[in-house]
Amino acid sequence: YLTGDPVYREWGWEIFQAIERFCRTEDAFGQFKDVRKLNEPPLDKMESFFLAETLKYLYLLFDPDTPIDILNTHVFNTEAHPLRRFDRVEDTKTDLKKAMI
Repeated sequence: YLTGDPVYREWGWEIFQAIERFCRTEDAFGQFKDVRKLNEPPLDKMESFFLAETLKYLYLLFDPDTPIDILNTHVFNTEAHPLRRFDRVEDTKTDLKKAMI
């Protein structure tokens, strides 16, 4: 929620609702070969990145208290794992020390 513009959260919520409505299966989530054919059931296949990336980004979109700060101290790798920027590690240690005092 970096921009403060609520449209991104609205779009994220619409995406989440569509995933729940069209991709939810009995056990997990499925996928479609062609999203224009919604009258067919989803395939019995879920890519590993769906949970690790898609749902993580949606979660972060709605989590205002996340310690992950992608503008100042973190970056995401291609697997959507937050990594602390090396050039900001000392700043973070200093900030933590100040917070503990």
